[in-house]
Amino acid sequence: MADYYETLGVAKDASQQEIRKAYLKLSRKLHPDHAGPEAEEQYKAVNEAYTVLSNEETRRKYDMGGPSMGMGGPGGFGFDMGDIFSSFFGGSMGGGGPVPRGERGKDILIRLSITLEEAVFGTTKELTETFFVRCATCTGNGCTPGTSPVTCHNCQGQGSVQRVTNSLFGQMVTHAPCPTCEGHGTVIASPCKACRGQGRTREEKTLSVKIPAGVDTGMRVRLAGRGDAGSFGAPEGDVYVEIQVAEHPIFHRVGDELQGEIQIPMTSAALGTTATIPTLDGDKEITIPTGTSSGYTLTLKGLGATQVNGRGRGDMKIRVAVKTPTNLDDRQEKLLRELAELRGETVSDVVLTEEKPGFFEKMREKFK
Repeated sequence: MADYYETLGVAKDASQQEIRKAYLKLSRKLHPDHAGPEAEEQYKAVNEAYTVLSNEETRRKYDMGGPSMGMGGPGGFGFDMGDIFSSFFGGSMGGGGPVPRGERGKDILIRLSITLEEAVFGTTKELTETFFVRCATCTGNGCTPGTSPVTCHNCQGQGSVQRVTNSLFGQMVTHAPCPTCEGHGTVIASPCKACRGQGRTREEKTLSVKIPAGVDTGMRVRLAGRGDAGSFGAPEGDVYVEIQVAEHPIFHRVGDELQGEIQIPMTSAALGTTATIPTLDGDKEITIPTGTSSGYTLTLKGLGATQVNGRGRGDMKIRVAVKTPTNLDDRQEKLLRELAELRGETVSDVVLTEEKPGFFEKMREKFK
């Protein structure tokens, strides 16, 4: 027996859609009405191959038996009684009534760059892209205005045609998609010129996108039903707007926390001071305590990023870096040496401090 995959010209891992396309192409080419009586045997072989491979269960059994195992042959898979009765008494075996003509529109992915401020507080953006939209001339049915799809003369609107093939059980009646209407049951006799019979055209469309507060890079906002229009009046797909938060010149975001750094003079660190710094909420005054050293961190409560759940905002952490003076003139150097002398310090004083154990080091020591 012939290899059904070879008969249809598809790979053994072909999808059902690929198998269907191959069958429709060959059935049109080999149909006796077009190719003549001499193509009838090939036409029957194509139909027999499609009958088996278009059904997941019979295809599975066929794959288990291999291409050399015929239907019902020694060592082959055969048809169970349900298959036989379904075939003899009107079972579809690949039919099942007319197939809807339209296909849902594709989902569209758009990447959008926003500022950190927009991510924290939320914003609304206008996006202009080119989409498939429903044809205004035919309102999506693909027909010239004033006309409509007509019933297929080949299948009489059933979407499938009846085939008779010979098997070990005798003649077997099966149904296959109609090659004339491709299984839809109707034919568009007069296609719309504006959309070439597809029911949709391409045009530029502007979308208003509400970006919620708290979004971060990689998150997506879904606009349901705003994507490409489906063919022949089928539903639209969705639009997914993927967020990319641009780097901020001052602050770095970690979760719902904003981090920044300020530099202060050595004298301000020693004596303490107040300073005004910019935040996303405007300028804020902070206090630098006396004796501040590099690495000291100030916490500004509730001035961080909005939490994703919208329940509040994180904190802002400001790290202090003490700037050591350079290029001292003679008087400045003299004053610093006098200060060191008053404090009982020498320029060569260097103290090697022991590294303080962290939490996990302490736990290890405890268990030892």
